[in-house]
Amino acid sequence: MFLDIAKLVIYFFVGVVQDFFFTLNSRYVAEHKILPAVAFSFLTILMSMLVLYNILSDINSEKSILAIVIYSLGIATGTYVAMKVPKSKKK
Repeated sequence: MFLDIAKLVIYFFVGVVQDFFFTLNSRYVAEHKILPAVAFSFLTILMSMLVLYNILSDINSEKSILAIVIYSLGIATGTYVAMKVPKSKKK
């Protein structure tokens, strides 16, 4: 039971970080900063594939659906956080 809750919390926070990285990736692409864009693209996809692999490897219809919903809520939260972080201004 505790392990299941811990996994859900981890999925949520990985979703937050993943979407924050995705937003940074989008910013770097828009600014034509190739190396940071590539790095954040790699990290974003790596995190999403690892989480989805983990969820699908532990298939249980109720737990898997809940894990996907929690992960998606983390991604939505990451979008919110990333949109609230002000873009640094060059002087």
